[in-house]
Formats: sequence, C-alpha cells, structure tokens
Amino acid sequence: MIIECTSCRARYQYDEDRFERKPSKKIKCAKCQTIFEIHNPAFAEKPKIDGESTAARHDETSVGRPKPPKVDDTTAQAELPKKDTGKQSVALEMPVGKRLSLAVIDGPDAGNVFRIDKPKVTIGRSNADMVINDTEASRQHAAVEIRGDIYLVNDLRSTNGTIVDGKKISEPTELQDKSEFQIGGTTIMLIVTDDG
Repeated sequence: MIIECTSCRARYQYDEDRFERKPSKKIKCAKCQTIFEIHNPAFAEKPKIDGESTAARHDETSVGRPKPPKVDDTTAQAELPKKDTGKQSVALEMPVGKRLSLAVIDGPDAGNVFRIDKPKVTIGRSNADMVINDTEASRQHAAVEIRGDIYLVNDLRSTNGTIVDGKKISEPTELQDKSEFQIGGTTIMLIVTDDG
C-alpha cells in the first residue's frame, strides 16, 4: 500500500503485513520527521457479498500479487519517498545477462572501478559497500539500487547531497548506461555491459 505523510505529503510504500494485525500504527516520516498514524486497510469496513467472509475475499484479491520484502519497523523511517512512476514496485534484483560497474571518472579515486554484485550498493566515506576517499562525501552518502533493468540512485540524506545532471536529487533518480552522478568531489559513472 502507498502511505502519505500528513505534513509534507511524502509518499512511501508500506507492507500491510507490518501492521501485525493491528488496526493502525504510528510511523515517522523520513523526510520531515513528523509522526503520523496510518490505518490498516484490512480493518476497513467492507460490504459482505452473500455471506462471504471478509478474510476469504481479502485472500482472494491478494493472490497473484508479489509481496514486497518484509522490513523491520525500525527501518521504516529510513525508507525514501517513492515516485509515482511504478518503477519502485519492481523488486530489487540483478538484471539477467548484464554486468554492472561503477567507475570513478573524477576525484581522489579516479580510475577505480567497482563491480556491482548485489542489487543495492551503498557508496560513501566509510561503512559503505563502495568506499571513496573523499572528505566531501558523507559516511554513507548514496545508494545505487538495481531493480531488474531499472537502475536508480538515492541520496541517503547526505550533508552535501548527490548531484545528477547538475541538480541535487531529493528522490530516487533513474540512471542509464554511462549516466554520471556526483558525490562530494567524486564523479561516478554507471557502466552496463552484456555479460559474456
């Protein structure tokens, strides 16, 4: 389900299983830190059809729809707002037949190439999958998410921001083969090649 912050209107994808059979929950907006209440749609009053149980009808409507991966509530505030492009509904997964790399083309680590071997890679100064020697970069500055053939870069609320096409990004932004983005004084290019 899609939920929306009552204050800043940021939108998030929220797995209904996380309600743990409760009618409502309070969560914190990752963007403006407002705490707001969300309501479990399973508790919404639905008209019964010829004595059919609400639970049976709910199970029927959810058949065939893939469930998003479960996330602990402690990470709910770290989720980034989702664009209404439908692209974020695709599960995190590596593309078939493609090899992905991040090449540092400018900055202290220029010439280094990092092979992407999992669908979510964090980039930053320390405690990141791809560590860069850049004092202008935050410890965990940005993340590249691979959703099949869709490649996205997210800023992880860094101090100096992540720049794509000369603009600071505020939401997941799609990258193409040879797309460049900037973290601090480091410019990184996404390279997509056919595998084998």
